[in-house]
Amino acid sequence: MQASLPLLSGLVLLAFIISVPCGYIRNNYRRFSFMWFFLIHLPIPFIVLLRISAGFGWQVIPLTITGSIAGQIAGSRFSRRRKQHAKTR
Repeated sequence: MQASLPLLSGLVLLAFIISVPCGYIRNNYRRFSFMWFFLIHLPIPFIVLLRISAGFGWQVIPLTITGSIAGQIAGSRFSRRRKQHAKTR
């Protein structure tokens, strides 16, 4: 497991990075609308593909979901801050 720890960390980081743009865009849509749900679920197939190609099983799914959720939250916060900054100008 020690040798795969950097690979697992990279996978979680990629899940985060892939989800940031979706969270950023998602912030522009009404909550619980079709596009809001679509943007939440859009990164999942890519993350699953990365997980399978890296050779990890279902046991790491909670970690990749956590990375994806953190990316969605970070993207949403970036979008909110950008909007607030634009209003103060």
